[in-house]
Amino acid sequence: MRVNRDRLIRFLNPKSIAVVGGKESERVLEQCQKLGFDGPLWAVNPRRKSMAGIPCVSDLAELPGVPDAVFVGIQAEPTIEHLGILDRMGVGGAVCLASGFKEVGEAGEARQKRLVEAAGTMPVLGPNCYGFINTLLGAALFPDQHGLGRTEHGVAIISSSGNIGINFTLQQRALPIAWLVTVGNQAVIGIEDGVDAALENPDIRAIGLHVEGLGDLPRFIRLADRAREKGVPVIVLKTGKSEIGAAITRSHTATLAGEFRLYEALFRRLGIGQVDTVEEFLEALKLACIHGPLKGNRIASMSCSGGEASLIADLAMERDLCFPPLEPWHADLLEGTLNEYVSLSNPLDYHTFIWGDFERIRSTFGAMMRGGYDLIILIIDFPCTNDCDMSEWIETTRAFTEACRDLGAKGAVVTCLSESYTDEIRQFLVDNNVAPLHGMSQALAAIEALSQVGMAWDRPLSLPEISTFASPPDPGTVRGLDEHASKALLSAAGVRVPSGERVRHWEEGVRVAERVGYPVAIKAVDPELAHKSELGAVAIGISDEEECAERVRAMLETWSCLRIEKMVDDTVAELLVGVSHDALFGHYLVIGAGGTLVELIGDSRLLMLPVDERQIRAALQSLKTWPLLDGFRGRSKADVDAAVEAVKNVAGLIQAHGQDILELEINPLMVGASGAVAADALIRVNMNGSGEWACQNQ
Repeated sequence: MRVNRDRLIRFLNPKSIAVVGGKESERVLEQCQKLGFDGPLWAVNPRRKSMAGIPCVSDLAELPGVPDAVFVGIQAEPTIEHLGILDRMGVGGAVCLASGFKEVGEAGEARQKRLVEAAGTMPVLGPNCYGFINTLLGAALFPDQHGLGRTEHGVAIISSSGNIGINFTLQQRALPIAWLVTVGNQAVIGIEDGVDAALENPDIRAIGLHVEGLGDLPRFIRLADRAREKGVPVIVLKTGKSEIGAAITRSHTATLAGEFRLYEALFRRLGIGQVDTVEEFLEALKLACIHGPLKGNRIASMSCSGGEASLIADLAMERDLCFPPLEPWHADLLEGTLNEYVSLSNPLDYHTFIWGDFERIRSTFGAMMRGGYDLIILIIDFPCTNDCDMSEWIETTRAFTEACRDLGAKGAVVTCLSESYTDEIRQFLVDNNVAPLHGMSQALAAIEALSQVGMAWDRPLSLPEISTFASPPDPGTVRGLDEHASKALLSAAGVRVPSGERVRHWEEGVRVAERVGYPVAIKAVDPELAHKSELGAVAIGISDEEECAERVRAMLETWSCLRIEKMVDDTVAELLVGVSHDALFGHYLVIGAGGTLVELIGDSRLLMLPVDERQIRAALQSLKTWPLLDGFRGRSKADVDAAVEAVKNVAGLIQAHGQDILELEINPLMVGASGAVAADALIRVNMNGSGEWACQNQ
């Protein structure tokens, strides 16, 4: 049962709070008092007269009103009973602290099911959950200490982990956290509900998600679209890189995919920024809160050291970021603010001779900012001891912030060392709309994430569609089509395949070889054969009748049916094009370098369906082996248009027959100077007992 959305928003923005329980509930009251919650606080405990100075009532019926939010800090079984009462009272929502539910096994799963039934349409965070903090209102249904204070605006962080959630609050990076929501077991509400409610709050400028997993992908996709419409960037820290425990493992396609890569493809498609560490997560949210998405990935860097300029350039090589070289007019403008000893470049080492000259350094910064960059970086580390005179550091920082303000540039101050900031400097930068970013690597990760968001938002958005099966396929009805049948299906969908026929006798094989024309390939036809070359089930480059007859005779001793087909003689590069299916994500597309070493090379890109030509082409260009397609070292260029068309037709086949096809793989797709041909193919289908596909293998 879907929770009532009005109650959800009321719950996370409470004007009245009640607690049920003892020690942990008293801590909630203390945290609310510490944050200055100005609504009524009520306590329910039949064995105590008061908690944290709040008089206790003995049961829920004695509360003076219906609270917006209730913290339930009692044991598992009585928690279920209390949730039923709270739902009938019309409470906004509840936090369920108790453990002993789904996380402990079968008995816990049954208990959690009863909890869900008791909650009705009432939002419940948990069970096995710390709760939430709303610093905009001073509400802290959170039974532990934390590092947050009141704020007027900021970011919402929704975390799968309560303890990591606490860690987020302990940051000293000038990131204003407006909401921290921990979701526990997500029995009733989860990450998607937190995003939904956060998007209704105008004081939340960005949303950060610590995700272990999502439960409702179609809803999440709709919410990501709404976040884009509202201009609220979303940053994700996804944990867990284990591979999918897929039942289908016959192809390279399923092997190349994994849960983490599927999430990565989904987030990339939706324009959601992705980071890998807690530090990068916090820096990206800070940048998002101050500047929002960046329009592109063109950045400029300024420092008073060649070492810093070189280091930032080196670190950016691993990122989708660029330092565009100075154009002649821009170099001339910049040169007028410096002396002949400065080598003009981006990143720029402006030297220290202008330190202490406020107007001159401000002119240098302003000149650099006229290059049309998406973000301007000033690299500077601040002394954090009382023994240093910070006046020149402060003046340099003030010159940078004023130049950003006057020219309308988005600016960030980046330190080499994460700790090289003072609270005063951080707050000064935030007050002047400049992002104080900690550490070069973390800063570049944050910048890349926000540039990816901005560039995705700038393109027409094509939302992915989750094509799950109406009912899970019965393993007994799953069949593999042999190569001949697979190629027939691909050909009908518009994918080019080599001309060829099935044969069961050596004389028939010779006649077919003459019809299709030498040289030919001879392949065993068997739906259970996935990797023929490893089993000696394929012979290629057969050039005459005698060799053909010999090979066909030998192979028919092992396999009852063969396919004779024309060899593909126009090959610039080999690709893998595959489609597989995941229970949560539905069908997804894999494009990568093909051939027998596909897993070893591991050069592939996952795409959610449906896809268009632009997305397919971008995926090809992102491959490490793209230069082979683009005419590496003077070689012929591949017919990329034909490759794109082949992939598009494969995707169209899935759209037309998605309920029947579990897995499809072309490996390799031979892309030549003119055309692209599926040289080998594997398709596994769900017959659903209808026999629709049975004739294909005859």
